[in-house]
Amino acid sequence: MSSRAAREMGCRELVEAITDYLEGTLPVEDVERFEAHLGECDGCQRYLDQMRATVAALGRIPPESPSAAQQEALLGAFHNWRASR
Repeated sequence: MSSRAAREMGCRELVEAITDYLEGTLPVEDVERFEAHLGECDGCQRYLDQMRATVAALGRIPPESPSAAQQEALLGAFHNWRASR
């Protein structure tokens, strides 16, 4: 395998790196590989566009966790739903 082939980014690696890319935390050498792959892969370009649209639509999700009461209510609803199936 050539060193160029070893450095090329595949679709799976791009999917794993997309969050870091969008957040601007992907190392520079990986950004170059990421963007080179995008230039050759319409599917990954569409995936990036979809991820950008999702982020734009959702904005930022707060890092808060549900309260204990909310967690209990959600678990109860899930258990009731599952039991009714």
